Amino acid sequence: MLAQRLDGVKPSPSMAAKTRVDAMRAAGRRIVDFTIGEPDFPTPPHIVEGGVAALLAGQTRYTASNGTPALRQAIADKLLRENALAYRPEHIAVGNGAKHIIYNAFAATLNEGDEVIVPAPYWVSYPDMVALHGGTPVVVPSSGAQSFKLTPPALEAAITARTRWLVLNTPNNPTGAVYTRDELTALGAVLNRHPQVWLMTDEIYEHFVYGGAAHVAPLNVLPGLAERTLVINGVSKAYAMTGWRIGYGAGPAALIKAITLLLSQSTSCPSSMSQAAAAIALDGPQHTVTEAAALFEARRDRMVQMLQALPGFSCAPPDGAFYVFPSVAGLLGRRTRAGQLLATDVDVVLYLLEHAGVAAIDGNSYGMPGHLRMSFATGIDVIEQGGRLLQAALADLS
Repeated sequence: MLAQRLDGVKPSPSMAAKTRVDAMRAAGRRIVDFTIGEPDFPTPPHIVEGGVAALLAGQTRYTASNGTPALRQAIADKLLRENALAYRPEHIAVGNGAKHIIYNAFAATLNEGDEVIVPAPYWVSYPDMVALHGGTPVVVPSSGAQSFKLTPPALEAAITARTRWLVLNTPNNPTGAVYTRDELTALGAVLNRHPQVWLMTDEIYEHFVYGGAAHVAPLNVLPGLAERTLVINGVSKAYAMTGWRIGYGAGPAALIKAITLLLSQSTSCPSSMSQAAAAIALDGPQHTVTEAAALFEARRDRMVQMLQALPGFSCAPPDGAFYVFPSVAGLLGRRTRAGQLLATDVDVVLYLLEHAGVAAIDGNSYGMPGHLRMSFATGIDVIEQGGRLLQAALADLS
Protein backbone atom coordinates (compact mmCIF):
# COMPACT_ATOMS: atom_id res chain seq x y z
CA MET A 1 0.00 0.00 0.00
CA LEU A 2 2.96 2.35 0.38
CA ALA A 3 4.49 4.40 -2.43
CA GLN A 4 7.79 3.14 -3.80
CA ARG A 5 9.32 6.61 -3.50
CA LEU A 6 9.42 6.10 0.26
CA ASP A 7 11.88 3.24 -0.09
CA GLY A 8 14.95 5.43 -0.22
CA VAL A 9 13.84 8.05 2.31
CA LYS A 10 15.27 7.99 5.82
CA PRO A 11 13.83 9.56 8.97
CA SER A 12 15.47 12.84 9.93
CA PRO A 13 18.63 11.86 11.88
CA SER A 14 18.34 14.88 14.16
CA MET A 15 14.76 14.06 15.10
CA ALA A 16 15.67 10.37 15.49
CA ALA A 17 18.49 11.37 17.83
CA LYS A 18 16.12 13.52 19.88
CA THR A 19 13.69 10.60 20.16
CA ARG A 20 16.51 8.32 21.34
CA VAL A 21 17.67 10.86 23.93
CA ASP A 22 14.11 11.37 25.18
CA ALA A 23 13.66 7.61 25.57
CA MET A 24 16.91 7.22 27.52
CA ARG A 25 15.99 10.08 29.81
CA ALA A 26 12.56 8.57 30.38
CA ALA A 27 14.35 5.36 31.42
CA GLY A 28 16.31 7.30 34.04
CA ARG A 29 19.58 7.98 32.19
CA ARG A 30 21.26 11.37 32.51
CA ILE A 31 22.13 12.51 29.01
CA VAL A 32 24.08 15.56 27.89
CA ASP A 33 22.38 16.36 24.60
CA PHE A 34 24.41 18.02 21.83
CA THR A 35 22.03 16.90 19.05
CA ILE A 36 19.19 19.36 18.89
CA GLY A 37 19.37 22.37 16.61
CA GLU A 38 17.33 24.91 18.50
CA PRO A 39 18.09 27.68 20.99
CA ASP A 40 17.76 26.57 24.59
CA PHE A 41 16.15 29.82 25.74
CA PRO A 42 12.48 30.79 25.43
CA THR A 43 10.90 32.94 22.76
CA PRO A 44 11.38 36.61 23.79
CA PRO A 45 8.47 37.84 25.96
CA HIS A 46 7.31 40.61 23.62
CA ILE A 47 6.82 38.02 20.84
CA VAL A 48 4.91 35.65 23.11
CA GLU A 49 2.74 38.52 24.32
CA GLY A 50 2.04 39.41 20.70
CA GLY A 51 0.89 35.88 20.02
CA VAL A 52 -1.37 35.90 23.07
CA ALA A 53 -2.80 39.27 22.05
CA ALA A 54 -3.53 37.89 18.59
CA LEU A 55 -5.48 35.02 20.13
CA LEU A 56 -7.44 37.35 22.38
CA ALA A 57 -8.20 39.57 19.40
CA GLY A 58 -9.75 36.64 17.56
CA GLN A 59 -6.94 35.86 15.10
CA THR A 60 -7.86 32.18 15.19
CA ARG A 61 -9.21 31.64 11.68
CA TYR A 62 -7.84 30.65 8.28
CA THR A 63 -5.54 33.10 6.57
CA ALA A 64 -4.40 33.36 2.97
CA SER A 65 -2.52 30.20 1.98
CA ASN A 66 0.73 32.11 1.44
CA GLY A 67 0.47 34.05 4.71
CA THR A 68 -1.22 37.15 6.00
CA PRO A 69 -0.59 40.46 4.22
CA ALA A 70 0.84 41.83 7.48
CA LEU A 71 3.43 39.07 7.80
CA ARG A 72 4.41 39.11 4.14
CA GLN A 73 4.91 42.87 4.38
CA ALA A 74 7.00 42.41 7.54
CA ILE A 75 9.13 39.86 5.67
CA ALA A 76 9.55 42.23 2.71
CA ASP A 77 10.57 45.01 5.09
CA LYS A 78 13.06 42.71 6.82
CA LEU A 79 14.63 41.58 3.55
CA LEU A 80 15.09 45.18 2.45
CA ARG A 81 16.32 46.42 5.84
CA GLU A 82 18.73 43.61 6.66
CA ASN A 83 19.64 42.11 3.30
CA ALA A 84 19.15 44.95 0.80
CA LEU A 85 16.79 42.70 -1.19
CA ALA A 86 13.67 44.29 -2.65
CA TYR A 87 10.65 41.95 -2.74
CA ARG A 88 6.96 42.76 -2.89
CA PRO A 89 4.60 40.75 -0.67
CA GLU A 90 3.28 38.84 -3.69
CA HIS A 91 6.80 37.46 -4.19
CA ILE A 92 6.76 35.89 -0.71
CA ALA A 93 5.18 32.67 0.56
CA VAL A 94 4.90 31.72 4.23
CA GLY A 95 4.89 28.09 5.32
CA ASN A 96 4.98 25.91 8.40
CA GLY A 97 8.72 26.36 8.84
CA ALA A 98 11.48 26.91 6.30
CA LYS A 99 11.57 23.15 5.64
CA HIS A 100 7.98 23.34 4.44
CA ILE A 101 8.85 25.94 1.80
CA ILE A 102 11.88 23.95 0.60
CA TYR A 103 9.74 20.81 0.32
CA ASN A 104 7.08 22.57 -1.72
CA ALA A 105 9.63 24.34 -3.92
CA PHE A 106 10.98 20.94 -4.95
CA ALA A 107 7.44 19.60 -5.38
CA ALA A 108 6.63 22.52 -7.66
CA THR A 109 9.71 22.28 -9.87
CA LEU A 110 11.10 18.74 -10.08
CA ASN A 111 10.21 16.14 -12.65
CA GLU A 112 11.37 12.53 -12.62
CA GLY A 113 15.15 12.38 -13.02
CA ASP A 114 15.82 16.08 -12.55
CA GLU A 115 19.01 16.72 -10.60
CA VAL A 116 19.65 18.93 -7.57
CA ILE A 117 23.22 19.73 -6.55
CA VAL A 118 23.65 19.37 -2.79
CA PRO A 119 27.10 20.32 -1.44
CA ALA A 120 28.29 18.08 1.38
CA PRO A 121 28.29 18.32 4.29
CA TYR A 122 24.58 19.11 3.94
CA TRP A 123 21.55 19.56 6.14
CA VAL A 124 20.11 16.09 6.40
CA SER A 125 16.74 16.75 4.75
CA TYR A 126 17.86 18.18 1.40
CA PRO A 127 18.64 14.88 -0.39
CA ASP A 128 15.57 13.08 0.91
CA MET A 129 13.22 15.92 -0.04
CA VAL A 130 14.69 15.87 -3.55
CA ALA A 131 14.21 12.11 -3.81
CA LEU A 132 10.63 12.30 -2.54
CA HIS A 133 9.73 14.37 -5.58
CA GLY A 134 11.38 12.13 -8.16
CA GLY A 135 14.59 14.11 -8.32
CA THR A 136 18.16 12.90 -8.04
CA PRO A 137 20.34 14.51 -5.38
CA VAL A 138 23.84 15.06 -6.75
CA VAL A 139 26.04 15.24 -3.68
CA VAL A 140 29.25 17.20 -4.19
CA PRO A 141 31.76 16.51 -1.39
CA SER A 142 34.17 19.00 0.13
CA SER A 143 36.76 18.73 2.88
CA GLY A 144 38.05 20.51 5.92
CA ALA A 145 40.94 21.76 3.78
CA GLN A 146 38.31 23.60 1.68
CA SER A 147 36.59 24.87 4.85
CA PHE A 148 33.73 22.53 3.87
CA LYS A 149 32.68 24.80 0.98
CA LEU A 150 31.67 24.13 -2.60
CA THR A 151 34.32 25.21 -5.10
CA PRO A 152 33.63 26.53 -8.62
CA PRO A 153 35.41 23.60 -10.36
CA ALA A 154 33.39 21.09 -8.32
CA LEU A 155 30.16 22.91 -9.16
CA GLU A 156 31.02 23.05 -12.86
CA ALA A 157 31.78 19.33 -12.91
CA ALA A 158 28.47 18.46 -11.23
CA ILE A 159 26.19 20.37 -13.62
CA THR A 160 24.44 18.44 -16.38
CA ALA A 161 21.56 19.12 -18.73
CA ARG A 162 19.23 17.68 -16.03
CA THR A 163 20.42 20.00 -13.25
CA ARG A 164 17.57 22.13 -11.92
CA TRP A 165 18.80 23.52 -8.59
CA LEU A 166 21.89 24.28 -6.57
CA VAL A 167 21.16 24.37 -2.84
CA LEU A 168 23.47 26.75 -1.00
CA ASN A 169 23.22 26.85 2.79
CA THR A 170 25.15 29.73 4.37
CA PRO A 171 25.86 29.80 7.28
CA ASN A 172 25.93 26.05 6.97
CA ASN A 173 24.37 23.30 9.03
CA PRO A 174 26.33 21.19 10.10
CA THR A 175 29.73 22.85 9.62
CA GLY A 176 29.11 26.52 10.33
CA ALA A 177 30.84 27.44 7.05
CA VAL A 178 30.06 30.96 5.80
CA TYR A 179 30.60 31.85 2.16
CA THR A 180 32.48 35.08 1.48
CA ARG A 181 31.64 37.66 -1.15
CA ASP A 182 34.50 36.48 -3.38
CA GLU A 183 33.48 32.82 -3.05
CA LEU A 184 29.89 33.64 -3.99
CA THR A 185 31.07 35.69 -6.96
CA ALA A 186 33.09 32.73 -8.23
CA LEU A 187 30.15 30.33 -7.87
CA GLY A 188 27.91 32.86 -9.62
CA ALA A 189 30.24 32.91 -12.61
CA VAL A 190 29.60 29.19 -13.02
CA LEU A 191 25.84 29.57 -12.69
CA ASN A 192 25.83 32.33 -15.28
CA ARG A 193 27.07 29.77 -17.81
CA HIS A 194 24.16 27.43 -17.03
CA PRO A 195 20.84 29.30 -17.19
CA GLN A 196 18.80 26.15 -16.53
CA VAL A 197 20.14 25.92 -12.97
CA TRP A 198 18.20 27.72 -10.26
CA LEU A 199 19.69 28.74 -6.91
CA MET A 200 18.11 28.00 -3.54
CA THR A 201 19.75 29.97 -0.72
CA ASP A 202 19.01 28.69 2.77
CA GLU A 203 19.95 31.55 5.09
CA ILE A 204 18.16 30.48 8.28
CA TYR A 205 21.32 30.99 10.41
CA GLU A 206 22.20 34.40 8.95
CA HIS A 207 22.32 36.23 12.29
CA PHE A 208 24.73 33.80 13.93
CA VAL A 209 28.20 34.59 12.58
CA TYR A 210 31.34 34.98 14.68
CA GLY A 211 34.77 36.52 14.75
CA GLY A 212 35.62 38.25 11.50
CA ALA A 213 32.95 36.41 9.49
CA ALA A 214 29.95 38.22 8.01
CA HIS A 215 26.85 36.85 6.37
CA VAL A 216 26.47 37.98 2.77
CA ALA A 217 23.16 37.26 1.09
CA PRO A 218 24.10 35.55 -2.19
CA LEU A 219 21.78 37.83 -4.16
CA ASN A 220 23.68 40.86 -2.86
CA VAL A 221 26.61 39.55 -4.88
CA LEU A 222 24.66 37.87 -7.69
CA PRO A 223 21.71 40.18 -8.44
CA GLY A 224 21.58 38.89 -12.00
CA LEU A 225 20.33 35.56 -10.65
CA ALA A 226 17.28 37.05 -8.92
CA GLU A 227 14.84 35.66 -11.50
CA ARG A 228 16.01 32.12 -10.78
CA THR A 229 16.70 32.29 -7.04
CA LEU A 230 14.56 31.29 -4.09
CA VAL A 231 15.62 32.81 -0.76
CA ILE A 232 14.73 30.62 2.23
CA ASN A 233 14.54 31.91 5.79
CA GLY A 234 12.36 31.88 8.89
CA VAL A 235 11.98 32.93 12.49
CA SER A 236 12.82 29.63 14.21
CA LYS A 237 16.52 30.17 14.95
CA ALA A 238 16.95 33.93 15.28
CA TYR A 239 13.95 34.41 17.57
CA ALA A 240 13.92 31.03 19.35
CA MET A 241 10.57 30.25 17.72
CA THR A 242 11.15 26.67 16.55
CA GLY A 243 7.78 25.42 17.80
CA TRP A 244 5.82 28.29 16.26
CA ARG A 245 6.58 26.82 12.79
CA ILE A 246 6.94 29.85 10.55
CA GLY A 247 9.32 29.99 7.59
CA TYR A 248 9.22 31.75 4.28
CA GLY A 249 10.53 31.89 0.75
CA ALA A 250 11.05 34.90 -1.49
CA GLY A 251 11.45 34.53 -5.23
CA PRO A 252 10.00 35.01 -8.71
CA ALA A 253 6.24 35.43 -8.86
CA ALA A 254 5.60 32.32 -10.95
CA LEU A 255 7.47 30.07 -8.50
CA ILE A 256 5.78 31.64 -5.47
CA LYS A 257 2.39 31.17 -7.14
CA ALA A 258 3.16 27.47 -7.69
CA ILE A 259 4.30 27.01 -4.09
CA THR A 260 1.15 28.79 -2.88
CA LEU A 261 -0.99 26.42 -4.94
CA LEU A 262 0.59 23.44 -3.19
CA LEU A 263 0.18 25.08 0.21
CA SER A 264 -3.50 25.64 -0.49
CA GLN A 265 -3.96 21.94 -1.24
CA SER A 266 -1.93 20.61 1.69
CA THR A 267 -1.96 22.75 4.84
CA SER A 268 -4.42 25.49 3.75
CA CYS A 269 -2.37 28.09 5.64
CA PRO A 270 0.11 28.51 8.49
CA SER A 271 -1.11 29.07 12.04
CA SER A 272 -2.76 32.50 12.24
CA MET A 273 -1.54 33.11 15.79
CA SER A 274 2.04 32.14 14.87
CA GLN A 275 1.96 34.47 11.89
CA ALA A 276 0.94 37.38 14.08
CA ALA A 277 3.79 36.63 16.49
CA ALA A 278 6.27 36.31 13.61
CA ALA A 279 5.29 39.72 12.27
CA ILE A 280 5.98 41.20 15.71
CA ALA A 281 9.34 39.43 15.82
CA LEU A 282 10.40 40.87 12.46
CA ASP A 283 8.98 44.36 12.98
CA GLY A 284 9.93 44.73 16.63
CA PRO A 285 13.17 45.34 18.55
CA GLN A 286 16.08 43.20 17.42
CA HIS A 287 18.30 43.37 20.50
CA THR A 288 17.38 39.80 21.50
CA VAL A 289 18.88 38.52 18.24
CA THR A 290 22.14 40.39 18.86
CA GLU A 291 22.27 39.11 22.43
CA ALA A 292 21.68 35.54 21.26
CA ALA A 293 24.52 35.81 18.75
CA ALA A 294 26.93 37.01 21.45
CA LEU A 295 25.83 34.18 23.74
CA PHE A 296 26.35 31.58 21.03
CA GLU A 297 29.80 32.92 20.22
CA ALA A 298 30.90 32.45 23.84
CA ARG A 299 29.49 28.93 23.79
CA ARG A 300 31.22 28.20 20.49
CA ASP A 301 34.56 29.24 21.93
CA ARG A 302 34.11 27.02 24.99
CA MET A 303 32.91 24.04 22.95
CA VAL A 304 35.85 24.27 20.55
CA GLN A 305 38.30 24.63 23.43
CA MET A 306 36.79 21.60 25.12
CA LEU A 307 36.87 19.42 22.01
CA GLN A 308 40.39 20.39 21.03
CA ALA A 309 41.56 19.03 24.37
CA LEU A 310 40.06 15.59 23.70
CA PRO A 311 42.29 12.84 22.29
CA GLY A 312 41.15 11.75 18.85
CA PHE A 313 39.12 14.90 18.16
CA SER A 314 40.09 17.64 15.71
CA CYS A 315 37.87 20.70 15.71
CA ALA A 316 38.19 24.02 13.87
CA PRO A 317 36.08 26.96 15.09
CA PRO A 318 32.97 27.39 12.93
CA ASP A 319 32.27 30.82 11.44
CA GLY A 320 28.51 30.60 11.87
CA ALA A 321 25.36 28.70 12.93
CA PHE A 322 25.48 26.91 16.30
CA TYR A 323 27.22 23.64 15.51
CA VAL A 324 30.72 22.28 15.54
CA PHE A 325 31.72 19.52 13.13
CA PRO A 326 34.80 17.85 14.60
CA SER A 327 36.69 15.05 12.91
CA VAL A 328 36.88 11.86 14.97
CA ALA A 329 39.24 10.11 12.58
CA GLY A 330 41.68 9.82 15.48
CA LEU A 331 39.23 7.53 17.29
CA LEU A 332 38.62 5.12 14.43
CA GLY A 333 40.40 1.84 14.96
CA ARG A 334 40.33 2.17 18.75
CA ARG A 335 38.64 -0.46 20.92
CA THR A 336 36.36 -0.26 23.92
CA ARG A 337 37.05 -2.16 27.14
CA ALA A 338 34.63 -4.82 25.89
CA GLY A 339 36.75 -5.21 22.76
CA GLN A 340 34.33 -3.48 20.38
CA LEU A 341 36.05 -1.81 17.42
CA LEU A 342 35.16 1.79 16.66
CA ALA A 343 35.20 1.46 12.89
CA THR A 344 32.96 4.36 11.91
CA ASP A 345 31.64 7.66 13.20
CA VAL A 346 28.34 5.88 13.90
CA ASP A 347 30.22 3.52 16.24
CA VAL A 348 31.73 6.54 17.96
CA VAL A 349 28.31 8.15 18.43
CA LEU A 350 26.85 4.98 19.95
CA TYR A 351 29.85 4.51 22.24
CA LEU A 352 29.71 8.08 23.51
CA LEU A 353 25.98 7.83 24.09
CA GLU A 354 26.11 4.54 25.98
CA HIS A 355 29.36 5.01 27.92
CA ALA A 356 29.54 8.76 28.41
CA GLY A 357 25.87 9.71 28.30
CA VAL A 358 26.71 12.32 25.64
CA ALA A 359 24.55 12.53 22.53
CA ALA A 360 25.85 13.73 19.15
CA ILE A 361 24.93 12.98 15.52
CA ASP A 362 27.16 11.07 13.13
CA GLY A 363 28.71 12.91 10.20
CA ASN A 364 27.61 10.18 7.82
CA SER A 365 24.06 11.53 8.15
CA TYR A 366 25.34 14.82 6.72
CA GLY A 367 27.23 13.24 3.85
CA MET A 368 30.61 13.44 5.59
CA PRO A 369 31.68 10.26 7.45
CA GLY A 370 34.36 10.49 10.12
CA HIS A 371 32.85 13.54 11.80
CA LEU A 372 30.25 14.40 14.43
CA ARG A 373 27.76 17.23 14.54
CA MET A 374 27.47 18.75 18.01
CA SER A 375 25.21 21.67 18.85
CA PHE A 376 26.37 24.43 21.19
CA ALA A 377 22.86 25.84 21.53
CA THR A 378 23.06 24.91 25.19
CA GLY A 379 24.55 26.32 28.37
CA ILE A 380 28.28 26.51 29.00
CA ASP A 381 27.75 24.46 32.17
CA VAL A 382 26.26 21.69 30.01
CA ILE A 383 29.13 21.98 27.53
CA GLU A 384 31.67 21.63 30.34
CA GLN A 385 29.81 18.68 31.86
CA GLY A 386 29.81 16.99 28.46
CA GLY A 387 33.54 17.58 28.15
CA ARG A 388 34.26 15.87 31.45
CA LEU A 389 32.11 12.88 30.50
CA LEU A 390 33.76 12.58 27.10
CA GLN A 391 37.24 12.78 28.61
CA ALA A 392 36.45 9.91 30.95
CA ALA A 393 34.91 7.73 28.22
CA LEU A 394 37.82 8.28 25.83
CA ALA A 395 40.29 7.33 28.54
CA ASP A 396 38.75 3.84 28.53
CA LEU A 397 39.62 3.21 24.89
CA SER A 398 42.64 1.18 23.88
